[in-house]
Amino acid sequence: QVQLVESGGGLVQPGGSLRLSCAASGSIFRLYDMGWYRQAPGKQRELVAVITNGGITNYVDSVKGRFTISRDNAKNTVWLQMNSLKPEDTAVYYCNANMGYMNYWGKGTLVTVSS
Repeated sequence: QVQLVESGGGLVQPGGSLRLSCAASGSIFRLYDMGWYRQAPGKQRELVAVITNGGITNYVDSVKGRFTISRDNAKNTVWLQMNSLKPEDTAVYYCNANMGYMNYWGKGTLVTVSS
């Protein structure tokens, strides 16, 4: 069992930055692939970025070059650094831990990009 708690969301102006954190409890965090998803109002949840248990990263095209996902297995934490934020990045951001048939979600943190 893994519990995930996101933090770091808020209101930011276009062009600004935010850093989201996801703290995981439970054992064997290092074995999980970790991802950040987002869901905007009226839209389906989409994968934003993923970092595998081996440290390989991948991003949705719309955030490449602006967002960076990272993890620290010693701290059981994964981060999403978001730069050059745009209004279309506004969404609830969810942390995900996945290892085959085991899949866990946090409750989400709201990011609002607006002037």
